[in-house]
Amino acid sequence: MKRFAFKMFLKPGCEEEYERRHAALWPELIRQIKEAGVQNYSIYWDRDTNILFGYQEVAEGASNTQDVSAADAVTLRWWEYMKDLMQTHPDNSPVTVPLREVFHLD
Repeated sequence: MKRFAFKMFLKPGCEEEYERRHAALWPELIRQIKEAGVQNYSIYWDRDTNILFGYQEVAEGASNTQDVSAADAVTLRWWEYMKDLMQTHPDNSPVTVPLREVFHLD
């Protein structure tokens, strides 16, 4: 497994809606994420900065959920659905900044 961490940027005033939408995550999106080899996926919210911190473990050879080149139709629909809540690129993919791991303890 590879570990992948990243940050995204939530628009002010969208916090409750962001949580509401993730509480009702589409079953087909969950299925697609798991089938793509992503496991142990969490998103945290820093209230002071409105920065979202994502962490996921990805099977060797699999793409992470933020890899635009590997986005499937379900993911593209999700990005379209979420674009009003987050900073996004013109293709609706979230602006994502990968984070470099500096420490890990098993």
